[in-house]
Amino acid sequence: MLFVFLATIKRQRMNRLMFTVTEEESGERLDKYLAGLMPEVSRSFLQKLLKQGQVTVNDKNVKANYNIREKDVIYLNVPEAVEPEILPENIPLDILYEDKDVLVVNKPKDMVVHPAPGHYTGTLVNAIMYHCKDNLSGINGVLRPGIVHRIDKDTTGSLIICKNDIAHNSLSEQLKKHSITRKYVAMVHGVLKEDSGTIEGPIGRNPNDRLKMAINYQNGKDAITHYRVLKRFDKFTFVECVLETGRTHQIRVHMASIHHPLLGDELYGPAKCPYKLQGQTLHAQTLGFVHPVSKEYIEVNAPLPEYFQQLLDKL
Repeated sequence: MLFVFLATIKRQRMNRLMFTVTEEESGERLDKYLAGLMPEVSRSFLQKLLKQGQVTVNDKNVKANYNIREKDVIYLNVPEAVEPEILPENIPLDILYEDKDVLVVNKPKDMVVHPAPGHYTGTLVNAIMYHCKDNLSGINGVLRPGIVHRIDKDTTGSLIICKNDIAHNSLSEQLKKHSITRKYVAMVHGVLKEDSGTIEGPIGRNPNDRLKMAINYQNGKDAITHYRVLKRFDKFTFVECVLETGRTHQIRVHMASIHHPLLGDELYGPAKCPYKLQGQTLHAQTLGFVHPVSKEYIEVNAPLPEYFQQLLDKL
């Protein structure tokens, strides 16, 4: 159970959080436990708070590697969030489609979509702020202007940006109704026997590892992924995945659940990868939507990134 109240420590405004360890959580490292509870906060930031004595267990200072026990009471003092000034940056964009209402870009690997602790520069938001100037929807606030959906840092491919609130509301509703076409391509471990299939399983936080998502029938949200085989190799399969829903890590979790995790995915697949890759081999190739103003159906395709094409050529 989480209780939040304000306290003033060393003249700095802090949020004081309290956690009580359950039987299922007993035995986990303190820093890992806290990171799971607050995935938006970096591990290095939590380590800094531990060193500063801002974390106590049963009113005692402990180290990051302390193994928590059932009924331990943990207090964590976190500096109150100050909304940073997000600045436009002249970062080149690979534009797939653009008009006065929407922008579709091909996001490269290793680019974070919107600013977060540890990533306040070099994000897609910084780039689109420079490109679009003041023409971005403000519904999601200053940290996520124009952003209606997102893809992981190491996932490449097509992403919609909304230039005004009318476009944002329309596309948000289409996402809610699962009417947007979202086709991904991925390389997975193993050789799939079936040519196509559907994976259904609610996705929520992994109860045993809070840094991961999992099929969770108690607390998960409905998730459906359709897949079909594009090409089989000796040890891998090139697949297309079509999202009916859009949960966090959906394709990565669903493919791992049928014992075919994505190649390069160290979080849900093997720790060692036979190829030099930067994260999972997952590319948001096709994006189709009804234009918020013209009501035309628009579909764009993001070309495979160079690393993915080179991998296919090797295989």
